[in-house]
Amino acid sequence: MIKVVIVHGCPSDEEKGMSSETRTYDKHWIPWIKEKLISNGIEVETPLMPDPWEPSYEKFKGAFDSFEVDEDSVLIGHSCGSAFLVRWLGDTKKNVSKLILVAPWKIPDQDDNFRKSFYGYSIDQTIKNRVGNIVIFTSDNEEEEGKESARIFHGALGGEVVNLPGRGHYTQGDMGTTQFPELLEVILK
Repeated sequence: MIKVVIVHGCPSDEEKGMSSETRTYDKHWIPWIKEKLISNGIEVETPLMPDPWEPSYEKFKGAFDSFEVDEDSVLIGHSCGSAFLVRWLGDTKKNVSKLILVAPWKIPDQDDNFRKSFYGYSIDQTIKNRVGNIVIFTSDNEEEEGKESARIFHGALGGEVVNLPGRGHYTQGDMGTTQFPELLEVILK
């Protein structure tokens, strides 16, 4: 049976003190896709990662390791969530059905030590041998560092690149919607 785990992105410091109603990092298309998958009888986990505005691989891993991930699992990461999942798959050597990276990010800001540590790892290229299907979503109007990040992940892992016009960084503000039918199609395929 398919199991999906979605890891959200890493917000700026300004979202640190926001309430669950006003923060955005665990919103965008995530609640919509979760609802659609559950209505299709698919188990979905959307963990809140600890202190995502100051991302720590060790903290994320501690939270993520409580989920059962196996060869039937579909792992989806948004932005820095993608970087986390790739590093985690490299560390654990797990086999999974699909790895879907949505607007993946790998390039830290020069003055951000948390993100330098979080993104500063070599991608284990053997991941592609343990994942049934790899899909990377990017967009024509994504930031240049986001486009470069997608190229870095694709160069190391291969897979299919889906470049959807006008989606930016796949946030609700960039997309103008919370719906993401193309992602739903890839998961259900």
